[in-house]
Amino acid sequence: MTGFPRSPRLTRAGLVLIEPGSGAVRRIVALQYAAETLSRRLSAQAVEGEGARAHPLRLTGPAVETITFEAELDATDQLEFPDSNAAAVETGLFPALAALESMLHPTVAQLERQGAQRRSGSFEITPVETPLALFVWSRSRVVPVRLAELSITEEFFDPALNPIRARVSLTLRVLSVADLGFDHRGGGLFMAYLQGKEALAARAAAGQLGELGLGGLPA
Repeated sequence: MTGFPRSPRLTRAGLVLIEPGSGAVRRIVALQYAAETLSRRLSAQAVEGEGARAHPLRLTGPAVETITFEAELDATDQLEFPDSNAAAVETGLFPALAALESMLHPTVAQLERQGAQRRSGSFEITPVETPLALFVWSRSRVVPVRLAELSITEEFFDPALNPIRARVSLTLRVLSVADLGFDHRGGGLFMAYLQGKEALAARAAAGQLGELGLGGLPA
């Protein structure tokens, strides 16, 4: 048996880390198993304060969008073929988990530069800039994000206590032009994401007033 050649090829979801300036890809974090559910929360950026009553329909910027989902990592399949998966045999899921965790930490080199600035008496410590992260969930959803929260549950371990199965829960904050600006590479990617939403909305089936029990709108 050679498998099922007509079986559909499954597309993985994941995160792509790129250099904001050059756009060069630094790392691709592919999620081994796509989540069964994905939650999104959108909050309108509307006029607030005294102007809210005078301009109830005006928006000050794109909605604030938060994406939350859970994925599963499992090294069992790799351990069945140890000769071709030396890293999994030696360290289990530690590399995959570290790749996700690195999105929340400055690098050692960046921390050392900040330490040098403090020792030299610098009045202003340069904030650390991370790579730009793109969340990829199909061709219709490629959007710049910041990893806001990561929760890891390690479930099974090998004899050396390397994790071989884990569940990860990620909370992503979509970065819009309000966060990045129009000239930032991520800002352009967000505009493409928003443009794609508008194109998809145009393809949605149009409803009829009669379906809502109305013959027309009230005067």
